[in-house]
Amino acid sequence: MARTANPRTRETLMEAAFKLVRQKGLSATSVDEICAGAGVSKGAFFHHFKSKEDLAVAAAHHWSAMTGGFFDGAPYHAPEDPLDRLLGYIALRREMMDGEIAEFTCFVGTMAQEAWATSPPVAAAAWDSMAEHAEKLVPDIETAMRARGISGDWSAQSLARHIVAVTQGAFILAKASGAPAIAQESLDHLRRYVETLFVRPGTT
Repeated sequence: MARTANPRTRETLMEAAFKLVRQKGLSATSVDEICAGAGVSKGAFFHHFKSKEDLAVAAAHHWSAMTGGFFDGAPYHAPEDPLDRLLGYIALRREMMDGEIAEFTCFVGTMAQEAWATSPPVAAAAWDSMAEHAEKLVPDIETAMRARGISGDWSAQSLARHIVAVTQGAFILAKASGAPAIAQESLDHLRRYVETLFVRPGTT
């Protein structure tokens, strides 16, 4: 009789991958290390995943679900003004850039940097995760644009992707410098930039 897969074991393996990949990268993380981090056997790993690549793709989707739930419930949604909500999101991102770098950097962003040319399935899963996250910012951007009569050669979608791009770039700077404060600077500049975009036409 085939053994029934335990969904909690699957989640534990993916969560072990979150930690290890953010610490050392996908390529440098072995299946043995993921199993040790999850406290399960290698047999259990291959009961749930065909390969490390298979786990990485599944983990990208799991990361989206976990982080999506966190951001959906975050307090920056409370203000009535959609621009305040958008700036609140940026402020939250900045606030989170503190402490151990591996703890606040992005799992899918880390994988994308490695896998874009070596693993199309992992790169695609990472892009899907980041694009889905950017899309969550679009409604507030669109509403803020309408409320302030803003139009131009940019769209809510392109600004949302830019916000994600700056955030991901800030993570890279934190890793390279070892200084979360340098990442925070990028978010400070992002906030200033977004504020300038939403100045009403004809005002200063």
